[in-house]
Amino acid sequence: MTPDTLKILQATDTPTVCNAIEVAQGARGFANFTRKTLYASDPKAPALVGYACTAQIAAAQPPTQAPELIKKQRMAYYRAMATGGKNVPSLCVIEDLDGDQAVGAFWGEINTAVHRGFGLVGTLTNGLMRDLDHMADAYPVLAGGIGPSHAFVHVRSVGQRVSIFGMTVAQGDLVHADRHGALVIPAELIPQLTAAIDQLRKTEELILGPARQPDFDFETFTRAWAAFEAART
Repeated sequence: MTPDTLKILQATDTPTVCNAIEVAQGARGFANFTRKTLYASDPKAPALVGYACTAQIAAAQPPTQAPELIKKQRMAYYRAMATGGKNVPSLCVIEDLDGDQAVGAFWGEINTAVHRGFGLVGTLTNGLMRDLDHMADAYPVLAGGIGPSHAFVHVRSVGQRVSIFGMTVAQGDLVHADRHGALVIPAELIPQLTAAIDQLRKTEELILGPARQPDFDFETFTRAWAAFEAART
């Protein structure tokens, strides 16, 4: 991914990127995106774009491993995030194995400060967040919910393939996310995305341009829509 491509992706919302992927593929049917509403710690933050640093946590029940093993796993997690954060841009992607029964907020004042310090651009999780007024500046979190407790939160795995509301993410996948949801950009399409986004915007302008004019009417719409239909994927 070139710096120019990164800049464009950061300035583009996730629905547009989702459509642009289909433009690059030449057909509809792209499906590796989230399928549930996410909560944004900062709804006005620009899109999160980064290579995934993955992990799994759980919190509903106390861990069954020995305390020293739990501590070792926790430090292995932070080491992986600190290392991954050096490979800019990197995004923390964490699956809460408790799923819809998630009760432990891993993301709050401390972890957002730590991960921002490591150099990551933000977090995507199906789990919970808290401390909404005290999260680190310029470290957006997109989470599955909000809750007050950390419960028995502990790390279960690091670097494994994870699932976030129907979206499968492997370590190192390029993820695009904002308040609309998240998706994994197919690696082979990354070089084509800038042109695909530009093409998509030009196609949409075929209908948006006329629709925003004061003399727009049904006859104008039918002509504009025909041109739009002929051009879009």
